[in-house]
Amino acid sequence: MLSTILTKSFSKDTALLILRVITGTVLIHHGYEKLANIENFADAFVRPLHLPFPIFLSYIAAFSEIGGSWLLIIGLATRFGALAIVGTISVAIYHALVTSGFNIFLLELLLLYFASATSIALSGPGNFSLDEVIIRILKSEDTEESISSTKVKPSSKKSKTKEENNKVGLLQFLQENILSDISN
Repeated sequence: MLSTILTKSFSKDTALLILRVITGTVLIHHGYEKLANIENFADAFVRPLHLPFPIFLSYIAAFSEIGGSWLLIIGLATRFGALAIVGTISVAIYHALVTSGFNIFLLELLLLYFASATSIALSGPGNFSLDEVIIRILKSEDTEESISSTKVKPSSKKSKTKEENNKVGLLQFLQENILSDISN
């Protein structure tokens, strides 16, 4: 049991789970605070940057923080959620630099959120996530289909091979763009 806990993969996956859940849990209230008074947020943070459609962009910021946080917490489309947070926090860092200069007291929390979300986006959610469950299901279905296709008559082998290539392509697309790495 101790060797299982001390393995690199288990430790990495546990660390990613902790990072995802805590980052999402702590960040989610910022989105809800924005929604509580969207006009005030737009006046204080979006209009000083002279961005167009400040109310619309305020809703985008709020929903990206709320949605991105929930995606991090449950581990579903985790990289997408982390990228939504990275985008919103990048604008917040820009706002802090433009309005207050390099004020470490304003930047430290933003930089921690940015570092956490970027780390999750780059490394993936780990094995303790819904993304990993989806990948394992897709991988097992692909394996079952390839086993059953070897038992098919040779005449229909061409159409089965084309279908297999489409499923492998979908799995590869999900793996490379949305879901976690399965090469652990």
